[in-house]
Amino acid sequence: MIINNSWKENEGPCLRNFNEQGDINSVNGALALRPQIEKIIDEIWEQGFDGIYFIGIGGTYASAMQAEVYMRGKSALPVFVENAAEFLTTGNKRFTKNSVVILSSVSGNTKEMVQLVDRVHEIGARVFSFIDTPGSILTQPDKQDYLILYPKNEQLKFYMVCNYLMYKNGEFADYERYNAEMEAHLALALCETEKLADSWAHDYAKAKAAAVTARPDLPHYFIGSGNQYGATYSYAMCYWEEQLWIRTKSISCQEFFHGMQEIIVRDTPVTLFMGEDEQRPLAERVAAFLPKVCENYTIIDTKEFPLTGISKEYRGSISHLVMHAINNRVDAYMELFLRHPLSIRRYYRQFEY
Repeated sequence: MIINNSWKENEGPCLRNFNEQGDINSVNGALALRPQIEKIIDEIWEQGFDGIYFIGIGGTYASAMQAEVYMRGKSALPVFVENAAEFLTTGNKRFTKNSVVILSSVSGNTKEMVQLVDRVHEIGARVFSFIDTPGSILTQPDKQDYLILYPKNEQLKFYMVCNYLMYKNGEFADYERYNAEMEAHLALALCETEKLADSWAHDYAKAKAAAVTARPDLPHYFIGSGNQYGATYSYAMCYWEEQLWIRTKSISCQEFFHGMQEIIVRDTPVTLFMGEDEQRPLAERVAAFLPKVCENYTIIDTKEFPLTGISKEYRGSISHLVMHAINNRVDAYMELFLRHPLSIRRYYRQFEY
């Protein structure tokens, strides 16, 4: 038997698992949902509401946090974020029959989300769902009041809702200009980001995979703030822990200096996500501190990518999408160097728990 192992040595940056036209079509397809989203929000607006609640679990909770922090400093609308499991056990006295839930689910059958929808309907409130999978539980008529079926692009879909809500409330005067830019340039800008990041991501992933193999007990720390905190939280938990089985910890830039900074030493593995929204100064403070105590840190800054066609004042609103594009490249090579398919799980959905 002849075994050819030469590919192990020669595998270099190759835009692994990258489908440019597929990604362009996917993002443009999500942007094309705008008329549907606007129609639904118009109906919700006409009926009135006492609160908009973005609710999720796991990765969808991270996206919900991103939506809430995006609107918090820009809008006077009553917008809140909830974890589905917490809502089911603790409830929220502010939540009434006049409230509206906005949620997303890839599978359309996540246990906590199904239970959440039932609880919300018991209260008499409305549910606006983005579901990826046709025919799933959460697409059934009794599980939603407003439904959009379209795969992927969860964070983008949530922000499209946020933008139109702010427009309806007189808080987004250049809504049409903003959308014209996104619809013309966002898909290409994100693909260009992946291509520009590919070589760096290859080397980063190769180094991280070697470090994880040498010290599997040593956690990797991810730090971010603003819409990057949701990215940080999701990337550490959903990607490195759930999909790659790597020990991680995520923390916000604002909390970094109240505990975590004391355990950072010379060789502690740290990655800082830097975006371009209003919380960027919090990340800049962490970036200034890290070189003083650590030589094993990486800073990923969305500001380094051109995003051709996107105005400077709009870049912050898509920083989390840019970071996701960069991390797509990292994931492709982490999977390669660890010889660990991202699709396999030890426990998640493998048995009852």
